[in-house]
Amino acid sequence: MYPDLATCGGIFYGSMGEFIGVFSAFLEVQTTLVAEFYGVIHTMEEAQKMGLTNVWLKCDSALVCVVFTTRTNVPWMLRNQ
Repeated sequence: MYPDLATCGGIFYGSMGEFIGVFSAFLEVQTTLVAEFYGVIHTMEEAQKMGLTNVWLKCDSALVCVVFTTRTNVPWMLRNQ
């Protein structure tokens, strides 16, 4: 995995499928895995800013899903995020 330019984004829908909001962010130069982690972190930060307290997160990275659903350690550069 070589570093490259990366972005992330998310779409928020309510429990009845109604549109709530959207966001996108430029992540600068990251590896694919780190970009996936930052995508989840940015999504949760945006949800918090919107006052959302019950969030169902969908992610296409199996490794990222495992890390956030178990007590597995995240990469060291992301621990303070």
